[in-house]
Amino acid sequence: MSIPHSMRAVVLDAPGPPEALQVREIPVPTPGPGRVLIRVTASGLNRSELHTRLGLAEGVTFPRVPGIEATGYVAACPGGEFAEGARVVAMMGGMGRQFDGGYAEYTSVPVSQVLEVQTDLDDAVLGAIPEMLQTAYGSLTVGLDAQPGESLLIRGGTSSIGLATAVLAKQRGMTVLATTRDLARSDLLTGVGVDHVVLDDGAVADRVRAIVPVGVDRALELVGTPTLPDTLAAVRVHGVACVSGMLSNVWTVPEFSVIDYLPRGVRLAGYGGDASDLPRDVLQGFLDDVAAGRATVPTGRVFRLDEIAEAHRLMEEGHAGGKLVVVP
Repeated sequence: MSIPHSMRAVVLDAPGPPEALQVREIPVPTPGPGRVLIRVTASGLNRSELHTRLGLAEGVTFPRVPGIEATGYVAACPGGEFAEGARVVAMMGGMGRQFDGGYAEYTSVPVSQVLEVQTDLDDAVLGAIPEMLQTAYGSLTVGLDAQPGESLLIRGGTSSIGLATAVLAKQRGMTVLATTRDLARSDLLTGVGVDHVVLDDGAVADRVRAIVPVGVDRALELVGTPTLPDTLAAVRVHGVACVSGMLSNVWTVPEFSVIDYLPRGVRLAGYGGDASDLPRDVLQGFLDDVAAGRATVPTGRVFRLDEIAEAHRLMEEGHAGGKLVVVP
């Protein structure tokens, strides 16, 4: 495979508004031992990258090419762990924070963050999946230990992670309740199998308990700490709530008092995962299900690199309606 000397990439010199994301011509990275050079065909957009742009993410150095995930084809792999031309996905491990990420035509990532896939799915569809699936799967398995037949509340249901979690939960035979601040978006939720759409006006616990009087078995908190007390109030005794997202951009609880904050007998967990939390067979199985029509990918709009500011603006406003994807 012929590798050019330069490439187009989105560069962030310092935190700022969407316009701080600038498309530039920069050198193609040279992968050393233990790394893979990927010719990027699509990258999903994530709140993590929004936090990086806003200056809310820790451990970021600038200038930086954002993007905590990417999909594409192996252009070079000095260690031989992956064959040239293999179709792969990559995520996490410092992508877009400690080293340049997926908002580019090429990206060099550690071998440990790469998974090979066998699929004929469209580039944009595949690009929407890796981090979304990893977070949804990890939240259900590691964070919540969700079991078939249980009830699940997804707070922040119309987010890409919320929609993906609903898809996986329904595959497990769970009863899914999901929130939205706008009932006009109910079709988005029912379209991925949600059983009960719950209007979120800041307080949903009473509405949830009108459906499940004893409280839900599991609750996934994707909005963040402002809504967490109300989410906890919707969970049954010995049930579990897991915080996996911060759509609100608010990370901390001021003056946290354990006894006063946590309802009696309700368990609170957190989840922040890595590529290792997504087994290759789970990823491949999901791709096969999507190809066969047994699962859906909650996708939003697809953008070009030079439309990245518009994409970030849409993500920041919370009007994505599914996973946003950028293609170089």
